[in-house]
Order: sequence, then structure tokens, then C-alpha cells
Amino acid sequence: MATEIKVEIIERQTIKPSTSTPHHLRSYELSFLDQMAIVIYTPLLLFYPITSTTSKVSTRHHAMSIDEKCRHLIESLAKTLTHFYPLAGRIVKGNIVECTDDGAAFITARISCCLSDILENPDGQILKRFLPIEIESKEAGTGWLLLVQVNLFECGGMAIGLSISHRIADASTLCTFINCWATIALGSSDSDQVLNLPEFGAASVFKPIEFSSSSQPPAREVVKEKCITQRYVFDAPKISTLQSEVASSVVAKPTRVEAVSALIWKCATEASRSNLRKQGPSFFRQDVNLRKRVVPPLPENLAGNVVGSFTSRADEESSVINLKDLVAKLREGIEGLKEKYAAKLVFDSDEAWQEIKDKQNKPKTHDNMEIYSCTSWCRFPLYEADFGWGRPSWVSVASIAIKNIIVLMDKRDCSGIEAWVTMSEESKALFESNVELLGYASVNPSVIDT
Repeated sequence: MATEIKVEIIERQTIKPSTSTPHHLRSYELSFLDQMAIVIYTPLLLFYPITSTTSKVSTRHHAMSIDEKCRHLIESLAKTLTHFYPLAGRIVKGNIVECTDDGAAFITARISCCLSDILENPDGQILKRFLPIEIESKEAGTGWLLLVQVNLFECGGMAIGLSISHRIADASTLCTFINCWATIALGSSDSDQVLNLPEFGAASVFKPIEFSSSSQPPAREVVKEKCITQRYVFDAPKISTLQSEVASSVVAKPTRVEAVSALIWKCATEASRSNLRKQGPSFFRQDVNLRKRVVPPLPENLAGNVVGSFTSRADEESSVINLKDLVAKLREGIEGLKEKYAAKLVFDSDEAWQEIKDKQNKPKTHDNMEIYSCTSWCRFPLYEADFGWGRPSWVSVASIAIKNIIVLMDKRDCSGIEAWVTMSEESKALFESNVELLGYASVNPSVIDT
């Protein structure tokens, strides 16, 4: 199917903020957490069918032609960039964004199929073609910070693909941007009372480090690997059952994310050990939004990378992996992270950088260990993004060439979870044949049916 679908680029434009950025805002400093972020583009795809009855506005927007919708998106994007002015800038000197209104990329593409063809059988490799730039591109550190591709299907449906540099934004910031853009597109108001405007100032909390030429941080560029991304869907009733079964005296009420994460970790570890034919330790790294977890809490609309992480370990001595134990390890990790940031009212970047260096210099004791990295986008209101023709029928990411990456997202009902899991081809085959996994998850079901 991938070779049959043609993606024809119709037009490429540069969209600049509708109002010039004031001189006093033209130098934006990245935070320490931004400095440590991997050089990659965070992808997001929002799919809109031709007909929808869920829009918050009148039918005027529904009656727009495709050309009118594209102009509407361009005009509202220019207004949105006025508030998100660093996204129209470029990173210089490692930790400074020059906000001189260079602009964001806006690409229009024609797709040679109907939207239903994509939703019937989602394919991560095909979805990548609806994004404006390769996810793993090094341009994320030196070029465009925001790129948009509007994909126009033969049926009249649309998919908006966004790529935002991870050096300047995490998933929460991306969500803030999307919903601010949609609110402006709806034409409700440009007032601060209606828009959830971003706050740029994370560097005052997570102070950047001035690196000398001899002590630069290691390159966080992506090394592409041969791997496969697959989508697994956990429906709400199945998650509820899983939560009940993994509850224990240690974790009486596991969250949706804890239960699903533990199951994926267990099944992935079993697949890896079978593939490697060795018993090695398994590590699970979980990224966590810090905004509500520091003392005092930070604004939810604080822009940038405001993300911490913890790593849990499943020992190689265990021949049988206990799911309840993994849930307990995940809960211990999140509680430890909360305690860490509750105990420190001021983030010490020098201390954090020393911890990173110590971990990097620590010798590896196992050659056959597996490290999984998970990020959860659950509870982010991405399905609220109504540009005037209804809310998206589906929100997704795409295939990525980094092994053992897991992205959790809400289903459209915001109760189920879609897990995008990337692993080696050999491990994937073992993983998705795991009877325990298949008791709770469906392998890439049709979006139309769910």
C-alpha cells in the first residue's frame, strides 16, 4: 500500500508572525532541560474527515473550500506565531533562539487516496510521509523549529502534520500550541482570557549551563536503527480489568498508564530475552511532566522542555517477571521523582549535569541489557483541536527509527490508550504474539471501528 500512495507537494511557504516580535523579546534563552533534549522533531498528526458535526462554530467554516481552509490555517498560524514567537526563530550558539521572525514552514500536499484508506489500516511508515520533515533530522537543532504539512485527501478529508523541534518544546508545549492555534482559527477572540497563551521563561527555573569548548555536552543526535514501529490499542474495559489484576498492597490503585506501561515492559523484556537467548537486566525509563510536580508548581502553559525522568530496573535473576512488581517499581519511581523535586525549591543545573556525566562514565556491567524509554501523552487535550470544521477523528504519531521507544496516547474516547512501540523486527514478532499482551491489546485495529 505504501508504494501505491502518492504524496504530491503542491506548495511550500514560509509563515511569519503576523506582528513583528518586539526587540526586547528577540533573544530567547533555552533552559538546561532544553539543552539536554535530544535533537529530533516531535511528530503529531491530526486527521479531519470531510464531514463533522462536532465543531463549536456555525456551518460557515464547514462550507469552506479546500483552498479557503488552507488560507484560514495560514492566516491563523501567522497570528498564533505572534504568541509563540520563538517557534519562528532559529537556535544559535547552542542555547539561544534568535527570534527575528524567520518563520515556520507551511507545506501543502495532495494525497492520492481517501482518508478512510489510511484510517482503515494505519501504517506508521505511510504516516511519516504526511509529516513535513523526517523525525530524526538534525535540522531540529539548526534549522526550522516548526514545520506544518497540510495533507489533502481525494475525499476532501485533511490531515495536519506537525513537526516541532524537541530542543524547544515538549509534548505539553506542543499541545498548548495546537489548541491556541485552533482557538484563534475558530475566531473566538485573541484575548488572553480566551487563549491559553504560553509562558516563556523556563530558563529562569532550569538555568542553562555555559559550556566551554572543552566541556560541551555530548551530542544528543539520533542514531537511526533498523526497527519497526507498531500500534497497539488498549480499550477502556480491558484497561480497567488490567488495573484490577495488577493492584497490590503496595499499589492499591494503579493508574491507566502504570498498568499499560508495566504490561508492555514485561512483554517486551520477555521478547528481548527470548531473542537474545540471555537473561539480562531490563530498564524502563519514564518521562514525566514536571509542571505539577515541582514546589511550588509551575504553570501548565510554561513552554519548553519541562520534563524529568526516572528509570526502573527488572533484574536478570528473575526467571519469571511479576507484573505487580513492575507496577510497584514504576510507582516507586514516580514517588521518588516527586520527592526529589519537592525537596528542592531551586533546580541546580550544575548538580544535574554532574549526575548526567556520572551516569555516562559509569561502566556497563551487562552487554545484553535492554533499555526502554516511555513517554505518555495521555490526558493532553489533543482531541480538542477544532479549527472550524470539527474535532479530529484521530490523533497519532508515526514510525520512528529509534529502538525501544514507547509513546502512549489517548484513544478518541480519552479512556482507552494507543501505544506506539518501536523495537527490533525479531523482538516485535515475539512481542505481539505474547498471549498475555493479546489478552488486553489489539494489534493495529482500524481507527474507523474504534
